[in-house]
Amino acid sequence: MSNNAIIRLENITKFYGDFQALQETNTEIMRGEFFSLLGPSGCGKTTLLRTIAGFEHPSNGVVYIEDKPMTDVPANKRPTNMVFQSYAIFPHMSVEENVAYGLKARKLPKAQIAELVAEAIEMVGLKGFGKRASHALSGGQRQRVALARALVLKPKVLLLDEPLSALDKKMREQMQTELRRLQRAVGITFILVTHDQEEALTMSDRIAVMFDGEIAQIDTPQGLYKRPNSRRVAEFIGVMNFMSCEVIAHDTASLDVKVAGLGAVTVPKDQAPAGIVEGMKAAIRPEMLTILDTNEKSEFETAAKIDEVSYYGDMTYYEVRFGGHDENVTISMRNTAGRETLSTGDTARIGWGVESILLLP
Repeated sequence: MSNNAIIRLENITKFYGDFQALQETNTEIMRGEFFSLLGPSGCGKTTLLRTIAGFEHPSNGVVYIEDKPMTDVPANKRPTNMVFQSYAIFPHMSVEENVAYGLKARKLPKAQIAELVAEAIEMVGLKGFGKRASHALSGGQRQRVALARALVLKPKVLLLDEPLSALDKKMREQMQTELRRLQRAVGITFILVTHDQEEALTMSDRIAVMFDGEIAQIDTPQGLYKRPNSRRVAEFIGVMNFMSCEVIAHDTASLDVKVAGLGAVTVPKDQAPAGIVEGMKAAIRPEMLTILDTNEKSEFETAAKIDEVSYYGDMTYYEVRFGGHDENVTISMRNTAGRETLSTGDTARIGWGVESILLLP
């Protein structure tokens, strides 16, 4: 385990009968980082989280926490605590009683319990709510109680199983900010399970993208978005356009490619993370294409016809068609002062640069 790692997963696999829920998994999670497991339903992310927590036992492999194997350590003896999607707070108890539950089980002195509970309640922004009945709380407040109850035990690692999924959009966004602030304040490792790409990108230091029981890529949010290592990761993280391409020539530093609809371009080798692979596509994000105004210049440009326009207030999304490319391409443009919104049927100049293109398997 590296010096700054708090968790090491070594050759972890998990079978339920003949079904393999987790492929062989090896990774480290750093001390004090906000780490997310991101993927579609059924990809194995919750199984992996529960394996770290001790609620599931791996079929093979070992979970290490602070260099200690957890093979024979039950969930309640591990230096972790978990916040569930359902919150699992006791509706017949007050906020204070819920937060104090684990401390009472440890038989701490009453005065110490009262001090720790007050500190935890204030930490999650519920000061003054201690006597409130749990059933009288909003969804966001119940989520904060669940966090306080987990944090009051001062775990080394806090495990979060889609804790925001039951909240409405506005409350979810508010709690994303609060969770990130809270993680920085307490300085402990948070591991979040989510299927929401925006949530993972907003909150995480690093993200593991999972498909079919295995980790496809681990990187920072910026790394995953800008340099996905496959089409599957690129499609799952945000929106990506894919265009047919042909490699004309290559050397140790670059590839000369012909991209359908865009033409010939020389792409640095690091923008082809898997190398030259049969059937690879040129990938480009919608915001990396620009509809040029009359006097605007670009490294490269091509003509396109506007097929569809979707206005979202701050942004307008265009579906455009290039000559030589059969499918529509999405372009996103910010609606800045003075920029005209085009209409269906208009012809536009589309600008782009070499750094915008990835070549993905």
